[in-house]
Amino acid sequence: MSLVDPDRSQSVSPRVAALAGTGAVAAGLGVSELAAGALGVPTPLGALAETVIVLAPGGLATTAIDALGGLARPLTLTAVVVVALALGAGVGLLARRSWQLASALIAVAAVLGAGPALSAGEQLAALAVVPAALVTGAVLRLVAVGSDLLPRAAVAVRPTPHEDAATSQERRRLVGGLVALGAVAVLSTAGGRWLGARRALALSPSDLSLPEPAQAAGPLPRDLGRQVEGIDPVLTPVEDFYRIDTAVTVPRVDAGNWVLRVRGLVEEPLTLTYEALRDLPQVEADITLACVSNEVGGDLVGTARWTGVRLDELLDRAGVLPGAEQVVGRATDGWDAGFPLEVLDGRDALVAIGMNGEPLPARHGFPARLIVPGLFGYVSATKWLIEIELTPWDYDAYWIPRGWAKEAPMRRAARIDVPRPGQSLQAGTTAVAGVAWAPMVGVEAVEVQVDGGDWQAAELGPELGVAAWRQWHLPWEAESGQHTLRARVVGGDGRTQTGQRSDPRPDGATGWHTVEVTVGG
Repeated sequence: MSLVDPDRSQSVSPRVAALAGTGAVAAGLGVSELAAGALGVPTPLGALAETVIVLAPGGLATTAIDALGGLARPLTLTAVVVVALALGAGVGLLARRSWQLASALIAVAAVLGAGPALSAGEQLAALAVVPAALVTGAVLRLVAVGSDLLPRAAVAVRPTPHEDAATSQERRRLVGGLVALGAVAVLSTAGGRWLGARRALALSPSDLSLPEPAQAAGPLPRDLGRQVEGIDPVLTPVEDFYRIDTAVTVPRVDAGNWVLRVRGLVEEPLTLTYEALRDLPQVEADITLACVSNEVGGDLVGTARWTGVRLDELLDRAGVLPGAEQVVGRATDGWDAGFPLEVLDGRDALVAIGMNGEPLPARHGFPARLIVPGLFGYVSATKWLIEIELTPWDYDAYWIPRGWAKEAPMRRAARIDVPRPGQSLQAGTTAVAGVAWAPMVGVEAVEVQVDGGDWQAAELGPELGVAAWRQWHLPWEAESGQHTLRARVVGGDGRTQTGQRSDPRPDGATGWHTVEVTVGG
């Protein structure tokens, strides 16, 4: 028996079937958001978008981050929604011909949609797919039997002079149905987000305060921003600190139920609750963190005063076994990053619970994250941390199979914040200023070049430490015309930043930051 009913093909027009299929999927996605919010679990749509990111080739992910920065995540989610709606149109057309085939396709889509949540151990999140599939199937069943999507009076649509009664009736069904389905999608999504935001956590960042550190950082030095407008501050405000990760939606982790496990090549595996971690001696450290995708002169870099437990002391408690060569941090969603165990010697690497004097915000890794001075974030800065594992060197974490370097020391660099590229200035004394970093050796000097001339030493701001950036500025007598400004840093080891240009992939961009400006008369 054929699953395609030839008599069904005339029940509704292809246009109605396709648009109804799109509307049905939109309503189904909205209902899945509502179910996820009610259950207090990640949304299936978010999990699916994160799977797309995980499966994307390394080069494509890099291009997206370079071009879009923080917009890469919401645009990925948007792309997943668009593809789902397009597939809905196809399913609608199929339902017009064969309800059996369409329902089978909906079931397959539901299984695939639940897959990412199940693979992450989120069984309740997978259940949120069920009402979405039921809503989608129910609407398409109406299409398959040729029924009205809404009563004809639901939306008033005047017939055009060229429409007959049947066409006008179809338009009323189409418009009314789409309005209803759109309303379901929007209201369900909004309701799900509202429920998710109001879900009670036993311990969230707002409920907590940081303990007094056993090793406190010194008073913050004078900020050159008071005399040079536009230069980045000594410490980057939390709201301005860059965020690059694979999480489409920010994980909401309950610190009351959270535990950190230290395992692998250790003598005694550890399991620490949040309270137990807070009770350990805390250290404050000023550390600059950068994304490997940061272009020369880019803003995917920031400095914060981090509070946390020294990672080397935590590993000493567990006892490091022979053969341990790599520290791997894992996040709640399974993302991981690994770096050489030997780099911990002498560095204030932290399991951080605080940022700029406050508990970590959710978007920056609450309840805890790893911070390792001098390493790019993609090998070290695991957010939403739940596990630390000591492994041999042959284990490859998330970004390594995608074409990035396994060892990733941060590149030293000087960045010009003032003036901005393309800015028009008035002739006379003006400031050239910015920030510079030379991780783990400190900034010894910053030099500025104007129009290919001699390098001039800039005045340095106060030093936070060898792991943090340093502000600098140079008074410049600007003359009328077009000018090219360059900056470079000299580290405490006497080495000068290279001027050779290279792309971020595979281990960070190099080259002198160059700014073109125009000076008027």
